[in-house]
Amino acid sequence: MKRLFDVLLALVAAPIALMICLLVAIPIALECRASPLFFQKRLGRDEKPFRLLKLRTMQPSTPSVASHKVEADNILVTGRILRRLKIDELPQIWNVLNGTMSFIGPRPGLPNQLDLLEARRAHGIFALSPGITGVAQIAGIDMSTPEKLAMADKSYIGPWSMARDIRILWATATGAGIGDAAAISAGR
Repeated sequence: MKRLFDVLLALVAAPIALMICLLVAIPIALECRASPLFFQKRLGRDEKPFRLLKLRTMQPSTPSVASHKVEADNILVTGRILRRLKIDELPQIWNVLNGTMSFIGPRPGLPNQLDLLEARRAHGIFALSPGITGVAQIAGIDMSTPEKLAMADKSYIGPWSMARDIRILWATATGAGIGDAAAISAGR
């Protein structure tokens, strides 16, 4: 049922997300003189690597590290806005459609985030499909605190509930959580 929910929601949301992405692609491309879209290797269910699609919010030369380890001057001006509004995540609807992600689940980490990898292994988080948003995001917990993040993500393990997923989506859409550490540090 969760997969059906994801696919139906993705099919409804995709046209709107595509229009928004096309609109914001222009200022991104003009600012960084690179493709407004990029793929990044992330770890999914059962630690299987996959390619996550995002709107570019950082300079193309930014190293592939956790966002809380990125220098503020690497974040694009448009990127600050997109990250604050969570618009940079919209292309991940493609990942939902191709089955590498769900709308709700733990945010997928990078393979080089070893502390997060170990915390997630210890708490069984890799049994879940990664999500565009999740329990930790609406609680304002980012990847800079791996153990706390894994504990929050663990609370999502259990029987699937459409009502719970809708509550998490609603909380995300209405601005719950503080956003990610990169966007916060860039706002200084």
